[in-house]
Amino acid sequence: MVLVILSGIKLLAQDTYVFFGSFNRDKETEGIYVYQLDTIKGKLSKVTSFKGILNPSFLTLSPNGKYIYACTESKTKNGGSVSSFEFNPEKKTLTFINNQKSGGENPVYLSAHQNGKWLIVGNYTEGSTSVYPLSEKGRIEPVVQNFQFTEGSVNLGRQDRAHIHSTVFSPNFDYVFLPDLGADKIRAYKFESDRNEPLQPAKVPETKATLGSGPRHLTFHPNGKFAYCIEEMGGAVSVYKYENGTLKSIQRIDTHSEKLKEDFESSDVHISPDGRYLYASNRGVENNIAIFAIQNDGTLKAIGYQPTGGKHPRVFAIDSTGKFVITTNSVSGTATVFKRNAETGLLKRIRGKVKMHGVSSVQIRKY
Repeated sequence: MVLVILSGIKLLAQDTYVFFGSFNRDKETEGIYVYQLDTIKGKLSKVTSFKGILNPSFLTLSPNGKYIYACTESKTKNGGSVSSFEFNPEKKTLTFINNQKSGGENPVYLSAHQNGKWLIVGNYTEGSTSVYPLSEKGRIEPVVQNFQFTEGSVNLGRQDRAHIHSTVFSPNFDYVFLPDLGADKIRAYKFESDRNEPLQPAKVPETKATLGSGPRHLTFHPNGKFAYCIEEMGGAVSVYKYENGTLKSIQRIDTHSEKLKEDFESSDVHISPDGRYLYASNRGVENNIAIFAIQNDGTLKAIGYQPTGGKHPRVFAIDSTGKFVITTNSVSGTATVFKRNAETGLLKRIRGKVKMHGVSSVQIRKY
């Protein structure tokens, strides 16, 4: 920790680190960036970076924060992989461990189980998911399961076949949900972590979404009772009541203003740690974050929009205290920090942008 004296008051600035992935397009350029977040002022300071990997477009952290897992060689024909790195916050170093083939074209999302023993990845273009054991030292072991999906939906240009866009564990980590943009459904599997092949059939194997909506990312409320899925093509968030591996639809609400009638590009969705507000990012012509108040019954009420200060906000993150929101604007190549008002849910942009080529993913962790 760093001691900060502000107006005569001694405060402790936590050792909070921010990890960015990117579409670097070239192994000779930086692909993963690590910054330190000043939790008093909201300023980002570069700590280290990593070259030698291609398009680490999405990142996730191990439960203990020691290891970083990345989708690598995304959007590279026959090159999809998942890679592992070790982060040392004392030495401020990022070290490559190993990688494995992702089991399909264009990996775009991955999640680690809370026990630190499993990794699951979603391959967008080929419409598949793969499961890997993880060693105690963060090494990704060879794949033990790979499921390929084929069926598409009504939009022949975008939904010619399945497109798995995220792999999300349930609150108790006993189920995995796979939003399938290509098939307009959220697939579900039971996850039995003590088995050699943990993905097992669920009693309700899928939840159908609105045709042409393109389910993309999914998040659960901190109370474990509700789930929220952002739909890329439909420009909406669908709200579900969640219980024992089952999703029951209770609301669908637009992420955009009434002025916008088409060409939606909604992308990411997160809930504040206090469970009071939901945030959803919109790319395309909007380039903003839609802000919703969460009602007692889990439904949403729109309260405003916050421009992200850049183009194509693909992924964003909220820190564990709920004080800061950080967006990645992949087309403009910038990351923007916002301070969040815990009472109103509104965001206030902190001056200055951080430039990173093709920045596309962000994770925040306090050590």
